Amino acid sequence: MADVEALQALIAVSARGLNIEHYTPAQVESILKHVYGVDTQLVRDQTYFAVEDGAAIIACGGWSKRNTLYGGDQSKSDAPDNLLNPATDAARIRAFFVHPDWARQGIGSHLMRMCEQAAKEAGFKSMELMATLTGELLYAQFGFKTVEEVDVKLPDGEVMKVRRMTKAIAVGGDG
Repeated sequence: MADVEALQALIAVSARGLNIEHYTPAQVESILKHVYGVDTQLVRDQTYFAVEDGAAIIACGGWSKRNTLYGGDQSKSDAPDNLLNPATDAARIRAFFVHPDWARQGIGSHLMRMCEQAAKEAGFKSMELMATLTGELLYAQFGFKTVEEVDVKLPDGEVMKVRRMTKAIAVGGDG
């Protein structure tokens, strides 16, 4: 919990530096205000990981055993944060952000492997996420398939185009 402020700062830098490839500046600012942010439930559940370079957090991402598919504390897609059943539900991949100076260097891939392994160890057989257009390529490289395109209408009228993606977790081996 001591890192929440630093994580929040990283999320803003990441969004402004990387999401601009797929969203307008107005959309990015709206997404930062209404969607992106630290979900402290992930931190409390110890399913959120941070990568550091020295004392600086340069990337973060996690998985969840809860129903929330996206959003930070300010606005979640499932406000009660209901627990999932590993036998029937998909684990959620959540809130991946990388500092632009460290993007496309394998850090997101490292986080993804950690999350998949942890979800597998918790008994989940599949994973689901809501990908921004910015993150879609990373998730596709890990075998996630798009099952739905969604236009999330934000309170200020901006729209965040995202894609719901799913993946079965490989049985045996490292995933």
